[in-house]
Amino acid sequence: MTKLYVSNKDETARMFKSDFLEAFSKVHWSVPLFIYVPVIVYLFYSSIVDYKVSALDMLGLIIAGLFVWTITEYLLHRFIFHFNATSDFGKRISFMFHGVHHDYPNDTKRLVMPPSVSIPLAVGFFFLFKAILGNISVAPFYIGFIAGYLFYDISHYAIHHFNMHSKFWLAIKNHHMRHHYQNPELGFGVSSPLWDLIFKTDYDAQKAD
Repeated sequence: MTKLYVSNKDETARMFKSDFLEAFSKVHWSVPLFIYVPVIVYLFYSSIVDYKVSALDMLGLIIAGLFVWTITEYLLHRFIFHFNATSDFGKRISFMFHGVHHDYPNDTKRLVMPPSVSIPLAVGFFFLFKAILGNISVAPFYIGFIAGYLFYDISHYAIHHFNMHSKFWLAIKNHHMRHHYQNPELGFGVSSPLWDLIFKTDYDAQKAD
């Protein structure tokens, strides 16, 4: 199923024999925006109109949500997407989750998370945060969390398919490209290298050691 080389073409491996299931494993990069931007708009409305959250509290909770997303992104990528499975079934699941992206990094239809995966995760995280924060605070917090996810998904697509010119975007792109082509056991932050720096899984820290 996996290939012994990294394809630099816009191609991919087939995941499922069923055309129906195969369709759910692919997604256009813009789809997350159509799904989650309305969620963000609704949560803004609910926070302001229904719960009367102050501007300062709203800002603080959104920033907190963004911050929590960054560590969530890092942990998911490092420990779930790069889980070292030993069984044949585990290796197949690992390939479907993330291995396919490393074999086919320029596949345009598997660069953002498909709704079949992102929606259950989004719902699960929402109710987790609701249980922790309560009905009022969860909405603005989740705005930040979902905004962070969207930035991650869209920037991941851009890293692989857009020409970067600014120093900021070039740094983000170079960090992720090293993860693909230098050492996939380092550089787990995609939209930010923050947690790689903290946990010493960035490339410069390894050189210093």
